[in-house]
Amino acid sequence: MTVVAELHESHGATFTERGDRRVVDHYGRPERVHQAVRNVVGTVEMGYGVLEVTGDDRVDFVDNAVSNRVPETDGEGVYALLLDAQGGIEMELYVYSAGEKLLCFVPPGRADELAAEWSEKTFIQDVTVRAATDDFGVFGVHGPKATEKIASVLTGPGSPDEPLSFVRGTLGDWGVTVVRTDDLTGEEGYEVICDADDAGKVFDALINHGLNAAPFGYRTLEYLLLEAGTPLFGTELEGTVPNVLGLRNALDFEKGCYVGQEIVSKIENRGQPSRRLVGLRPEVVPGVGAAVFDGDGHVGDVTRGDYSPALDAPIALALVEYGLDAGGLYVRIDGDDVDAELVDLPFVEGSARSRRLPQYE
Repeated sequence: MTVVAELHESHGATFTERGDRRVVDHYGRPERVHQAVRNVVGTVEMGYGVLEVTGDDRVDFVDNAVSNRVPETDGEGVYALLLDAQGGIEMELYVYSAGEKLLCFVPPGRADELAAEWSEKTFIQDVTVRAATDDFGVFGVHGPKATEKIASVLTGPGSPDEPLSFVRGTLGDWGVTVVRTDDLTGEEGYEVICDADDAGKVFDALINHGLNAAPFGYRTLEYLLLEAGTPLFGTELEGTVPNVLGLRNALDFEKGCYVGQEIVSKIENRGQPSRRLVGLRPEVVPGVGAAVFDGDGHVGDVTRGDYSPALDAPIALALVEYGLDAGGLYVRIDGDDVDAELVDLPFVEGSARSRRLPQYE
């Protein structure tokens, strides 16, 4: 459930579901709001699940579970994955070292199950895990003027520079934590975290104080993420081996053992996976799972497709055979063969590049 539903409603919000979270779909005319975010800045309430991990062994415990090295220094964060025994992605996490605790941000609806699973595995370690989703409000601030927006409202330290680092300050009368994101929208990005009780006032201040920021919902957010070429948990990541997605920012290949590490390392040492994630420009928006063909050969499947407001055209991501050439592709949509051009990612160049863009060696 959004923590500021009444405020969203006052802006004319329509709601949708992500996991078990009720989030804003749009405020009307999402394509026009998309333009405002691309040109200036906007803010969106995020639907993360949140875990709080405390205890003296918290860093070792989480580090042993995930694919990237968990930071011990206060103010630092990391993007990481939980993998199954076959190397497939079970969950994605942002893990932040926040004083005497770790805060883990996970996909909507997944915090309770992960808290229960980890609590059963602590054994004799000094670790306590609890779902803390309802304790926080989290707001994304994205656009080429995002840094100026944060500077116009944040009192205390300057905005953080390094991806996934954070600072603490005040926004008006309310304490906030400001995280520099990994630019998944293809624009400069920050996330502002506050106590749930302060969330309505913080959201109002982000929209109306300092440099104005257009409120936007998940419809516009998903346009931006697709245009940026960012693979997402619910469409590309879940169940896929990270090497296939070129998801190098989530992996520390020198890190010690974790579940799925052996398979990920074998694929890395072999030099290339069997498939790769690519961008397509089809003539019609394809549905998830639409088959991609090269001549008579089935070479892959669409993972996500939508209309791009920035390009005024359909775009799609697809997992295809690794060595696929660029010419002669088509997508089968409702029984019809529709021509599709293979294109480099991102589809749209913004003020930043998503750190989740596929990288293959």
